[in-house]
Amino acid sequence: MEELQAHHFGVTVTELDRAVEFYRDVLGLTVLSRFTVEGPSFSTAVDVDGATGRFAHLDADGARIELVEYEPGGAGKAEDTINRPGAKHLGLETDDVDAFYETVPGDVETLSEPQTTESGSRILFLRDPEDNLVEIIES
Repeated sequence: MEELQAHHFGVTVTELDRAVEFYRDVLGLTVLSRFTVEGPSFSTAVDVDGATGRFAHLDADGARIELVEYEPGGAGKAEDTINRPGAKHLGLETDDVDAFYETVPGDVETLSEPQTTESGSRILFLRDPEDNLVEIIES
């Protein structure tokens, strides 16, 4: 079997520019590149007729986060509760969750204040502008 390596972690969004602003300005990630992909091969690969994808790749300390906005966009939004099978979240580590929490703008939804789990980790979950869950962890 061919050996696989991680390339990116993808998050589909409805407004790429707004999402990039959040991940760059609130979470402090660096934008690596922005590009568009379209054409018959792309449409076939993603199984969406006439698809165009607008992409942004961001660096999270060596992990590549891929934000993508599709045209045409999908109908509706999947329920995004953390305990639903298939649920996803992005996990980012910090040295001080409480200090990070103090910098979170007031219009950013958090699920709670930072909490200490039984394992000793400090965690905070927040939502990006698309309601995707992002975990900030101090371990």
